[in-house]
Amino acid sequence: MTINIGHLYYDLLNLYGESGNIKALKNYFEEQNIKVNIKFITIDDKINLDDIDIIYIGSGTENNQKIALNHLLKYKKEIKNFIENEKFAIITGNSIELFGKTIITKEKKYNALNIFDYNTNSLDFRIVDEALFKSTLIKDHIIGFQNQNSIIKDIKENNLFEVKKGIGSYPKSQTEGYHYKNFYGTYLIGPLLVRNPKLLEYIGNKIIKFKNNNYKIKKNVLILEKKAYNSFINNYYDEYK
Repeated sequence: MTINIGHLYYDLLNLYGESGNIKALKNYFEEQNIKVNIKFITIDDKINLDDIDIIYIGSGTENNQKIALNHLLKYKKEIKNFIENEKFAIITGNSIELFGKTIITKEKKYNALNIFDYNTNSLDFRIVDEALFKSTLIKDHIIGFQNQNSIIKDIKENNLFEVKKGIGSYPKSQTEGYHYKNFYGTYLIGPLLVRNPKLLEYIGNKIIKFKNNNYKIKKNVLILEKKAYNSFINNYYDEYK
């Protein structure tokens, strides 16, 4: 079995080393004796999603985000079909904004992909904080870092995380992120899958079963990653356990 990952805008949207999420996925699949093919796609390339199992888009500057958006809009229908067909999209940082209706800055209103029914508004200040969230996907807390100067106010359902510490989709919100079918979108950076091995394991296993429901998945992997996670939780968030 081979899993094909499309790393979109690897050169533009990798502001906080978010390519670490791709490395984490690749490592996990290879631990399961699965071949991994990573297709690096940017604005000079044509996007063909026919043989892609996962798309990943990371965080970038506001300027690079708009450059990527301009290219991605050409493939709006293909991206929507990709998501509706229950293929996997892992979206971190401000790239979650690309999938809503609009991105509104002080200077301009941008039309986004309009796949999901939410809007983004820029802030006069920047949200910078360590975050601790909960999820219905796994029992472990989700850890990550927030560094954003925009918010999403219109997510009324399909939330990905519940806020325990940090900021939600907007200040005072108790939820964060967006989850629909196999679309996982969050402002959290970190990289997210490196810092949360149980989440990596959960999503990775779903992808494997999507490709081959009878594939035998090895359980005792990500041992060092889980030790690092537990050490961080014990040192900084013990009171939330």
